[in-house]
Amino acid sequence: MPLEIRPVSSRRDLARFIRLPWRIYRNHPLWVPPLVYERKRFLDRGKNPFFTHGEAEYFLALRDGEPVGRITAQIDRDFNDFHKNDWGMFGFFETDEDPETANALLGAAEGWLRERGRDRMVGPMDFTMNDESGIVIEGHDLPPMIKQPYHPPYYQGLVEAAGMEKAMDLYMYNLEVENHDDVLPVIWELDEKLEPEHGIKVRHMRKKDLQAEVERFLEIYNIAWSKNWGFAPIRREEMEHTAKEMMPILDEDWMMVCETADGETVGMALSIADVNQVLRRMNGRVLPLGWLKFLWYRPRIDRVRVGFLGVKPEYQHTGVAAAMYAEHYRMAARKRQSGGEIGWILETNTAMNRGMEAMGGRIVKRYRVYERPFA
Repeated sequence: MPLEIRPVSSRRDLARFIRLPWRIYRNHPLWVPPLVYERKRFLDRGKNPFFTHGEAEYFLALRDGEPVGRITAQIDRDFNDFHKNDWGMFGFFETDEDPETANALLGAAEGWLRERGRDRMVGPMDFTMNDESGIVIEGHDLPPMIKQPYHPPYYQGLVEAAGMEKAMDLYMYNLEVENHDDVLPVIWELDEKLEPEHGIKVRHMRKKDLQAEVERFLEIYNIAWSKNWGFAPIRREEMEHTAKEMMPILDEDWMMVCETADGETVGMALSIADVNQVLRRMNGRVLPLGWLKFLWYRPRIDRVRVGFLGVKPEYQHTGVAAAMYAEHYRMAARKRQSGGEIGWILETNTAMNRGMEAMGGRIVKRYRVYERPFA
């Protein structure tokens, strides 16, 4: 049947856009269904703060009236202003194992971006690198953790056959408390010296003081990650929105701050229990029984994802990162979450990759972000 690519223009189209992955992954037991109501809010231009500085179009691919693929094309003005470039992005890429569909979807996104003066297309990312990013190229045999993409192995071949080229690989490392002896001794030594030699302490964030903690996180994030490929500064309203959305799954034991004796925040780490272990049992629904499943299974989550760990550049020689690594091991030794994954980490981030090796970590997943320069 002929293939049709069309913009999402109605509530019915949006529902089909959101529901398409259930069709794509019907034979992939490791895939974790997202919450439908959360996806609706995320894609709502009036509710997602991305749209205060960005714009996007959503496309569906249909055969005989049935959705077989989807994609978004988006422009992030904050990203372009920060990097002084004219990049466009694509995201939410899903498709049957069909080169025609993949080519047509990527072509539709490219056309939309070209019309708006972009000089290349980079992705996938939903909508920024702070959301799910990249195509899975290693780790297909592992379930995705919270805020991680999952794709069938054929996605890589389709995207590369369509002319997309590698821009950057992102690594996920596995760490287990039982591998304590694999950690290089220097990590524990730096941890022990941090307070007596530098006057810096590790504490845990306070949910009751969330507004102030958000301010501290913003300061560290927008300094510590500013040199990273793909970085864009986070606005306060975006961070506040994300914090409120994630409040039900935040655990103070896994939220860490490093401060000097005079109260300056010099480093932060934010780890999240892998709520995907619960979501896979809910099949995208909160009602009628999804919320009961959430309450029942949440205390049984046994993995954690270290999503953010950053230190101000002028304090990176003091052992702040090592102290937060060590605190993660202490937490894992006494909590149900005895291990997990850390990342993603850019393949070019030598310091963080060496840090993971010093912690005894090993790469278990690799995501690839692609680009296509426009001639």
